[in-house]
Amino acid sequence: AGNALVGSYAVLSNNGCLVHPKTAVEDQDELSSLLQLPVVAGTVNRGSDVIGAGMVVNDWCAVCGVDTTATEMQVIESIFKLQEAQPASVATDMRNALLDQLA
Repeated sequence: AGNALVGSYAVLSNNGCLVHPKTAVEDQDELSSLLQLPVVAGTVNRGSDVIGAGMVVNDWCAVCGVDTTATEMQVIESIFKLQEAQPASVATDMRNALLDQLA
């Protein structure tokens, strides 16, 4: 989208990537193939295109600014697969991996 500060205009997790709304489709396709993740253009905080300043996300939770609309939240939940997230199983898997590593 012509912006040098990539971290401000994109947010990604292990499940997906949200980019600036003016990111070219070709760039989205290239990112998707490089990252092996779905990439979607969108906004947060009622139309703000500075995605990185308006939200943080991990594999089971996203935190957005208070002005984020329901439509924006739906896109965020969809692209990052937050409805499918199981925090208890993630915590169990992380604990088991840590214990295996320490053993």
